[in-house]
Amino acid sequence: MSSSPAQPRLILGSSSIYRKELLSRLRIPFDVMVPNIDETPRPEETPEATVMRLAQEKAAAIANRAPQSLIIGSDQVATLDGAQIGKPGTHDKALQQLQKMRGRKVIFHTALCLFDGRSAASPRIQFENVQTSVTFRDLPDHELDAYLRIEQPYDCAGSAKNEGLGIAIIEKIESTDPTALTGLPLIALTSMLRRAHVTFFTE
Repeated sequence: MSSSPAQPRLILGSSSIYRKELLSRLRIPFDVMVPNIDETPRPEETPEATVMRLAQEKAAAIANRAPQSLIIGSDQVATLDGAQIGKPGTHDKALQQLQKMRGRKVIFHTALCLFDGRSAASPRIQFENVQTSVTFRDLPDHELDAYLRIEQPYDCAGSAKNEGLGIAIIEKIESTDPTALTGLPLIALTSMLRRAHVTFFTE
């Protein structure tokens, strides 16, 4: 999609189909570019620091290729007892994750960065880390195994897709921004876009 002449070009720096769908809900034109950065956590880096750094690096990677644009970077990590839970990658690792999390509360950190490449922009960079508390149901191994074989959420931190069947293994979700858990906190984003003078409603 191309941007309106009255608005800066808006770019989502992500390969996630879920973030693209969420941003589409705002009904403003945007383009998608993949940042292609190394998402490996650094030694001794806290999960909160990791997620904020990666969101900024994603936005910066796109900004170098698309000057004078508004760039959205976002990243998410899940933590259990303060330790980061990564993407499982395999069925066995996903099952181990869910076994550790069942009956317990997991904190998802969804970092958001909006970089404004216009020369007169102020503020030029906006950040926010939206936290979501997810309590998982205390389910037996055979149900967790069956869920994983059906949905195969092996590319998701926490091994569950709340926007899909994964909602059935969740007991409670607590957040100030309901779309944060899916990957893009729209309440925080719309606040940032307003500060960047993006218009949502026109006559």
